[in-house]
Amino acid sequence: MTTIREALEQGKALLTAMEPRNARLESQILLEHVLGVERSILYAYPERQLEQAQWKQYQALLERRQQKEPIAYLLESQEFYSLDFFVDRRVLIPRPETEILVESALQAIRQRLSSGVVPLVADIGTGSGAIPITLAVEEPRLSLLYACDISPDALAVARVNAQRHHVLERVCFLQGDLIAPLPEPVDILCANLPYVGTAEIPDLESDVYDYEPHLALFSGPDGLGLIQKMCKEIKEFGTLREGGEIFLEIGYRQGDVLTHLLQEIWPAARITCRQDYAGWDRLMHVAI
Repeated sequence: MTTIREALEQGKALLTAMEPRNARLESQILLEHVLGVERSILYAYPERQLEQAQWKQYQALLERRQQKEPIAYLLESQEFYSLDFFVDRRVLIPRPETEILVESALQAIRQRLSSGVVPLVADIGTGSGAIPITLAVEEPRLSLLYACDISPDALAVARVNAQRHHVLERVCFLQGDLIAPLPEPVDILCANLPYVGTAEIPDLESDVYDYEPHLALFSGPDGLGLIQKMCKEIKEFGTLREGGEIFLEIGYRQGDVLTHLLQEIWPAARITCRQDYAGWDRLMHVAI
């Protein structure tokens, strides 16, 4: 039988060749997951023996990680805005940068609520549902949010997360292309659409390109195709109510060109760009 100490040593040795800096931490994370314990237990009981099934499961996860499969998919879990989201290869893994969009949207929502107006909110390209579910959890005064995605597989994952966080009755999931499924105009529209250009594929890490869904990553050569298409449709079909706002997550090199594109669509709009934690352009805010 293998002990916790031996399992961690073997896990670290296997992962060191792939990622020396994180090998020790990742071996601990995977063993915590297999055993269903806190990390302190690993230190407190290093001689505790793993059951045969646990050892086999741990080995299988290590082998998958050696192939650079993301930790979030191995655990089927990713923290976002202090909430735990179920994720698998049907959806993009939520990133910390997207929390900036949630923070900004929440501020706009609460400004409207403070004036006695309950805004109608929609999230386009919802994926795991991280954005609308977090908004619903953080602001219980929102009675309805729309969440759209072209992928029925992604919506299945999002529904699991909505149920997990007890907001399934308040988040309405709609399948279809961009804004097409929306049944009515909204006040606030959020979107973390694919914005990686196919020209950037050589720069992507293999754990992203090989495992995360390409439908959720790529949007034409420069990454702006879907954002531009959606914004034109919003203008054409009157998707935003008067005084509406759009919050867009964007690529770190897209701020200037996207500002120009959006000004062509909405010449009178107030368009601002917010940087992420690394100082890159990440959030585009359009106030119509």
